Amino acid sequence: MTQLDKVLYTAQTHTTGGRDGASRSSDGRLDIKLSSPGAPGSGTNPEQLFAAGWSACFIGAMGVVARKLKATLPPNTAVDAEVDLGTNDGGYLLRARLNVSLPGLEPEVAQAVVDAAHQTCPYSKATRGNIDVEINVA
Repeated sequence: MTQLDKVLYTAQTHTTGGRDGASRSSDGRLDIKLSSPGAPGSGTNPEQLFAAGWSACFIGAMGVVARKLKATLPPNTAVDAEVDLGTNDGGYLLRARLNVSLPGLEPEVAQAVVDAAHQTCPYSKATRGNIDVEINVA
């Protein structure tokens, strides 16, 4: 396990009711209802939250990489994340796809940025070897 040298931020949430409950952050910036995927209700679900967090973090990692490569991310850079919740005989599992759009970047530069970002992004590091991940560059 990799050890942290310095903690930059700690997210703190309080969740009740599981998938059909609510979650809020200690600073009050997040206050959401939760609903199971496919169930009636107005809440989000953990898979959507994971997809949103990972895609936002991945864009940040691409920005760091692009600066190192002396490239500029297009203003309309986007990541469409898809997180599947499924089962097999071992229980519940996740699978993910990140569909990255970097319009205007040369294809080889876009691929280099995405490849390096996948090595840099903390979410990518956390999932590596743990779930099936596919990254597509549009």
